[in-house]
Amino acid sequence: MKTKANASPAAAKVQTGTPEVLPRADFHFPGEIGRTYLESDPAQFPQPVSAPKGAPNILLILIDDCGFGQFGTFGGGIPSPTMDKLAAEGLRYNHFHTTALCSPTRAALITGRNHHSASFAGITELATGYDGYTCILPRSCGTVGEVLRQNGYMTAWIGKNHNTPPWETSVAGPFDRWANGLGFDYFYGFNAGDMNHWNPVLFENRNLVPASSDPNYHLTTDLADKSIAWVRQAKSIAPDRPYFLYVATGATHAPHHTPDDWIAKFKGKFDGGWDAYREATLARQKKLGVVPKDAKLTERSKGLPAWDSLNADQKRLYARMMEVFAGYAAHCDYELGRVVEACKALPDADNTLIIYIAGDNGASAEGGLEGSLCENMFFNGFAEKWQDNIKVIDELGGPKHFNHFPSAWAHAMNTPFQWTKQVASHFGGTRNPLIISWPARIKEKGGLREQFLHTIDIVPTIYEVCGITAPTELNGVQQKPIEGISFAFTFEDAKAESKRKTQYFELACNRGLYHDGWMASSPSFVPWDPNRQDWDPDKAPWELYNVDEDFSQANDLAKKFPEKLRQLQDMWWVQAAKYQVLPLDWRGTIRMNAEAMGRPSLIRGRTTMTYYPGTIGLPDAASPSMCNKSWTITADIEVPDGKAEGMIVTHGGLEGGYGLYLRDGKPVFVYNFLSVERTTFAAEKPLPKGKTALAVNFDYDGGGMGKGGTITMTANGKSIAQGRLARTIPIQFSLGEGLDVGMDIGSPIDFTYTLPFAFTGKIEKVTIELRPEKEAATKPKKAA
Repeated sequence: MKTKANASPAAAKVQTGTPEVLPRADFHFPGEIGRTYLESDPAQFPQPVSAPKGAPNILLILIDDCGFGQFGTFGGGIPSPTMDKLAAEGLRYNHFHTTALCSPTRAALITGRNHHSASFAGITELATGYDGYTCILPRSCGTVGEVLRQNGYMTAWIGKNHNTPPWETSVAGPFDRWANGLGFDYFYGFNAGDMNHWNPVLFENRNLVPASSDPNYHLTTDLADKSIAWVRQAKSIAPDRPYFLYVATGATHAPHHTPDDWIAKFKGKFDGGWDAYREATLARQKKLGVVPKDAKLTERSKGLPAWDSLNADQKRLYARMMEVFAGYAAHCDYELGRVVEACKALPDADNTLIIYIAGDNGASAEGGLEGSLCENMFFNGFAEKWQDNIKVIDELGGPKHFNHFPSAWAHAMNTPFQWTKQVASHFGGTRNPLIISWPARIKEKGGLREQFLHTIDIVPTIYEVCGITAPTELNGVQQKPIEGISFAFTFEDAKAESKRKTQYFELACNRGLYHDGWMASSPSFVPWDPNRQDWDPDKAPWELYNVDEDFSQANDLAKKFPEKLRQLQDMWWVQAAKYQVLPLDWRGTIRMNAEAMGRPSLIRGRTTMTYYPGTIGLPDAASPSMCNKSWTITADIEVPDGKAEGMIVTHGGLEGGYGLYLRDGKPVFVYNFLSVERTTFAAEKPLPKGKTALAVNFDYDGGGMGKGGTITMTANGKSIAQGRLARTIPIQFSLGEGLDVGMDIGSPIDFTYTLPFAFTGKIEKVTIELRPEKEAATKPKKAA
């Protein structure tokens, strides 16, 4: 007797089509079943899902903090041979837009939804509890990685991940919003906004990557190496499966770290300054055809100095900072060229869609008006002085500084537009070069496309060319509609009318609305000033541009067409309500403080935390918040002799933090104030052999943020060093480094030791006690 197996209609379609509901239904044997296999229909074993026939391999490249006028392919002064080659064999797009900041652009890029719809109004470190601002990617916004993976693709994400909530980036997890949990089978990179390129903290999938022993190590080279290794291995093992490789470099975001020989290539090339650079770049852009012949050079954005107003030393310093940046950027394009060539060497290279996006926003002005040796100064609300920075001019680009060029160079990198990164109201913040190559499909060589596009349009374009349906339900969750529009139609038709008629922009209250060739723009705050003042959205001025006729937003028509401006302003509010932009929030760097914002935390409410050996790479967001309060660090250690050395505990690194270590057996405590002051407290004698309770106590002066206090270091209760800190870090110790016990795996807290500086004695535990300011005044100092 045979019985019919209970096969569902969905199961019968496992190998055909791309369903709107993912995952596909479980396999059920469709034949008849008897008492034994001899009496049953032949077995039909479940087969893996196959991608649609002819679906291309996809290489998606995203450079960080890059301006429209930065690279040579779009008229800039930095050579970009990789982009040149791809543009020559494919298409350049000169009306492609981002959100003006990294995390929001990246959320839009991998989901196809507007950044507020995907809950990424800003970077993860600025998250608040409003729907559009949590920086927790909704499960209703499934990623392109997850959808392609469930449609037969091999998927990898290599490089920067700034889309995981900071409080979820420790080894305690959860991991469902790490890259692996977002649909990428393989991840190699960092979970932060930026990273030291000489001494990075990296993860491979969920595992901390040991520091490299290569004296010539550089992060961009490492990311290229891992990209090449993965794609070669994947196609060797499964040559019939297409791949989706997402490569997101840390370059050209600060710190501007690059080998000396790359810097040397640009010696003297920027001595003419940023104003001359802008004029030369616009001329090259017109010659290349990436801007119209009648495009105008916009005025220097308000507050930026003219190059001719600088003194000779300022010019020398700022030109050098630009040389460093140019070397950094050119090195990045070179390393990405290695990845591109590796993909082109694979058997099915012609059927590889390469999407090269030069920037997740415009060039960054976060170096301030005078440039920076430590970008973390900006995020703690401080500005630097050129007189201090010029003292280390020959060290720029190397491992001792987290350097960044002046804001006016960022503005020049965005030629011919106004403003920079963060300013979503103007194209200087949002318009980025896009290059697409796909030999099997795109036959035109060196074409230019002028349709108005946005980052959210990438995902639906990928789905269309792959023959994949965007799911309405993914992993049991109803999906938000894809808000982007495929632009695959532009591959064959240069003159095709743009399908995107309207697009809102908002970032830190910088607002804009594009509609049918017009752009309403309302900048709110100067991006090179970390401090925000009171602001009234109803009194903020608006500008109006006919961008069909005025490519660079040079001619403000607000007074000439007030009714048109009012129409677009009203439309902006409608769009803002629709896409979770509201409420507007103009607070500045205070939002970097997780405690003040009430963000989820692994340490909130805890006043005592104990860590054991092996606790390394704990991210800043999961480390004790020691700003603006008293605290005590107690390390229970055992030393074999008087010559023990090594790091006992450290939090932060090059850009700020502290370290407690032994050097030649002597206890040393270093407080690094944002790289500009390193205050050292050292014992005069080595610790004796045996066990010691080594403690550092800090009594905070109180009276506000960033105040000073008294340091006392004790061994078994006896004072061995003491002194004062004149000031302390007010908001955050570091940008990408947290707590390490027993060694220093990131960048050094000072330059007196060699990484990883593993402790040669034994650490039983390290205990950190926090005493908030309101308690510090009444609570007696705890004896060590």
